[in-house]
Amino acid sequence: MPKVLISDKLSPSAVEIFQNRGIDADVKVGLSKEELIDIVGQYDGLAVRSATKVTADVMAAAINLKVIGRAGIGVDNIDLPAATAKGIVVMNTPFGNSITTAEHAIALMMSLSRQIPAANVSTQAGKWEKSRFMGTEVTSKTLGIIGCGNIGSIVASRAKGLQMKVVAYDPYLSDEKAVELGVEKVDFDAFLARSDFISLHTPLTDETRNILNADAISKTKKGVRIINCARGGLIDEAALKAALESGHVAGAALDVFLEEPAKENDLFGTENFIATPHLGAATREAQENVALQIAEQMSDFLLTGAVANAINMPSISADEAAEMGPFIRLAEQLGLFAGQLTESGIKGVQIEYEGEVARMNTKALTAAALEGLMRPIVSEVNMVNAPVIAKERGIRLSEITRDAQGVYESYIRFTVTTERQTRSVAGTVFSDGSPRIIQVKNIDMEALVSPHMLYVTNEDKPGFIGALGNVLGEAGLNIATFNLGRSKPGEDAIALIAIDEPISAETLEKVAALPFVKQAKALSF
Repeated sequence: MPKVLISDKLSPSAVEIFQNRGIDADVKVGLSKEELIDIVGQYDGLAVRSATKVTADVMAAAINLKVIGRAGIGVDNIDLPAATAKGIVVMNTPFGNSITTAEHAIALMMSLSRQIPAANVSTQAGKWEKSRFMGTEVTSKTLGIIGCGNIGSIVASRAKGLQMKVVAYDPYLSDEKAVELGVEKVDFDAFLARSDFISLHTPLTDETRNILNADAISKTKKGVRIINCARGGLIDEAALKAALESGHVAGAALDVFLEEPAKENDLFGTENFIATPHLGAATREAQENVALQIAEQMSDFLLTGAVANAINMPSISADEAAEMGPFIRLAEQLGLFAGQLTESGIKGVQIEYEGEVARMNTKALTAAALEGLMRPIVSEVNMVNAPVIAKERGIRLSEITRDAQGVYESYIRFTVTTERQTRSVAGTVFSDGSPRIIQVKNIDMEALVSPHMLYVTNEDKPGFIGALGNVLGEAGLNIATFNLGRSKPGEDAIALIAIDEPISAETLEKVAALPFVKQAKALSF
């Protein structure tokens, strides 16, 4: 039975989901780093929110860990490179708190436009300063959204309901999607110049860090109001404070800060500044949603292999996992076949997907193929870390997809370029769900992959098959299947033989010493 550790406070319903799915769930909240390191090796899954810091040290001790689930969007508390290198899937719940966060952004925008927090403090202090708190309408104003993904799209929808105009700066937003959302996609300078309000909804990356710096803020419309419910670090806090004090920025509301918990910050006390303690996801509905969602996702992964909302590998739904299972095995076997035959440094890999398989989740198939390729040379490799390992080793990867052109409805060709040669192997999945090798080095053949196989390349000469059979017979090796192919009569030929048990080094040497043999390799699948 898989075991999951819940180390941050989650809804009790999440525990029920794990238990009802047949997964043992332990709730141990408030663990120190040392305590977590001591016990994490017992678990297959780790469910966290933001309090638990899943560092490289923690993952080094997590000898059985397969998945880390973050009940929420941000994974800043998880060492993603370390998880990927160790082959641990990291998944989050990007949709569970989207509405809640979007609503908080709208609430902060309205609070800024009418100075509600300051007016509240003033009124409860016994003052009646109607003239001091002159507000501004949001109707017909322009809201600029940086990052028009899931949350940004919801903010845009709510803003349009308030009769606002919406412009968006998002390099990844397609023109078609912008039209669908009813927003105007603009470049960054136009975005800054036109926005009356700016709301940020983008991840923190090298490209977005301090996207609103002093230079960008200077290009905004005088009197702009800025809201950030996304990530600390998107705004240069010192530049924002200066702009607030100069009056260029009429108001700012931050739910997130560069350093959290933000118990001290230079912005605190600045006039026309509103701060909330990272409340974007802080509603009962959102906390329940993300807890239930991460429990279901982790259960699906541990029980069926389905991957949803993964940060460091392609997502695969349960239906996709069932449909793609034979092709994932095929891709892995093709990679493993090529990896075991490769005897020099790998420079590049090309994977061709043809027919129905080209319309599947090819990123997952590529990850499986690279896992197979890396397995003979890397001790700990899986679909999560194989693409990273390949990239670190300088292996160039190219993928080609196309419609069916030959006799097979689906077809995968895996080509490896090394320092000495280029070698290809191709395969398909038959109607019974069994993967088959159908071509090696451009020589057609058909072979069902077996646990123990012998691969021989030779000159196509009479008597070779008999001599090979004699060597295997003398060694007591039973032949399960014997598959042959050749380029032309008398030229290059290939034999791919399934045997009932592994071939010994001594017998393999005898095969290699036979007349006309160019290469003999033992393969294991």
